[in-house]
Amino acid sequence: MKVLYAASEALPFMASGGLADVAGSLPQALRRRFVGCHVVMPLYSGIPSELRENMKFITHITVPVAWRRQYCGIFEAKYGGVTYYLLDNEYYFKRDTIYGHYDDGERFAFFSRAILEIIPHIGWKPDIIHCNDWQTALTPVYYQTIYANIPGYENIKTVFTIHNIQYQGRYGFDILEDVFGIAPQNGYLLEYRGDINLMKGAIECANVVSTVSPSYAQEIMDPWFSYGLDPILRDRSFKFYGILNGIDVKNYDPETDPAIWQNYSDAKPEGKAVNKTELQKFFGLTIDEDAPLIGIVSRLVAHKGLDLIRTVLEELLNTSNAQLAVLGSGDSEYEEFFRYIANKYPDRVGVRIGFIPDVARKIYAGADMFLMPSKSEPCGLSQMVALRYGTIPIVRETGGLRDSVSDSGDGEGNGFVFKNYNAHDMLHAIRRAILGYQSKEGWHILVSRALECDNSWSKSANQYINMYKSID
Repeated sequence: MKVLYAASEALPFMASGGLADVAGSLPQALRRRFVGCHVVMPLYSGIPSELRENMKFITHITVPVAWRRQYCGIFEAKYGGVTYYLLDNEYYFKRDTIYGHYDDGERFAFFSRAILEIIPHIGWKPDIIHCNDWQTALTPVYYQTIYANIPGYENIKTVFTIHNIQYQGRYGFDILEDVFGIAPQNGYLLEYRGDINLMKGAIECANVVSTVSPSYAQEIMDPWFSYGLDPILRDRSFKFYGILNGIDVKNYDPETDPAIWQNYSDAKPEGKAVNKTELQKFFGLTIDEDAPLIGIVSRLVAHKGLDLIRTVLEELLNTSNAQLAVLGSGDSEYEEFFRYIANKYPDRVGVRIGFIPDVARKIYAGADMFLMPSKSEPCGLSQMVALRYGTIPIVRETGGLRDSVSDSGDGEGNGFVFKNYNAHDMLHAIRRAILGYQSKEGWHILVSRALECDNSWSKSANQYINMYKSID
């Protein structure tokens, strides 16, 4: 079985979120199970020079973009035993950021078409093209409407994975031909509620559709979660799968991680206390082993539950000895809120605005608890990383959080869970965690249980293989 995994970002080359983690680790897990999995992504100008040095130029072609033809250089790289194809076009990809440009529709239409155009030139024909999110959603559409009957392209199947249904690739219908190169008679595949909707087109045309956790697969059938796509998802539910993401447990390993102050493991857990002390020093907090230290590593945006935190954080600080270590960036209102709190409680709250991977790892290793009260969470990787480092998640029961964290109140769970999207329900879960922390013996058992959790790709990769095999 040969799978071409198509993504707009992938570690270690370029990343802005969880998609890059998945695209960097799932193909390696598939390869270990004897699936030939290659990755294709854009060659962004921001890719580090040390990674560029190991790329090999294969050839260049031109790619149709509606009525135009655009240059596409094809480069090959090897990483972790996986072959990557990086597609070069400086007009589209020499940008300061990956997303958020006025011509994103055209940029990723080029990429979606190029994924198919490179196949005769790489000496490797896939059985399956696995596309991810709206940036590659046009590939199944192009395949069905243009390539399926072209010699050399026969019998390729397409898979489309929804990582976050909020971002669908919606555009005005007037650019159907001029930007996307879709003939008017095929416009119905993309048309949805008067607009072009690229994700809807992929749902229509892909052989199977998946999302990144079983709970999220059910949730997005509901209008509350679907951002308007629930009718088409329910109509196509017969080809829908929910498979929980995993994490790269070699990359995230407290026993070997060079970014943390002292390595530790379930067998030698003493180092976690050292990391807590050093994290308190790093953020300028009071050095106190008895103060429960809560970590937050998050995009600072509303759907991550920041409004819940804002509502009750001072109440928590004024009624407990809890401390907070916060890392993230996003909406200015939340950045300013955390700056205000850090200035008001400098010995209790430490904040770094931005995303600094080494600091994130220090928080995962040094915090006692990890707060993740998301309004919606397709999968979430942070709670899995926290467990990997023996840091106990406090989460809302939604999406992948529901599938990976269970409440320890039953004596068997690995975290603290609340159900309703309510600030005081969250506060109650935090207080339960703080009460649990005061029982040192019980807390050590919970930390050990967290360190033993298996959130590797082993199970998920097998589920992906079974999904691939299910395609007629």
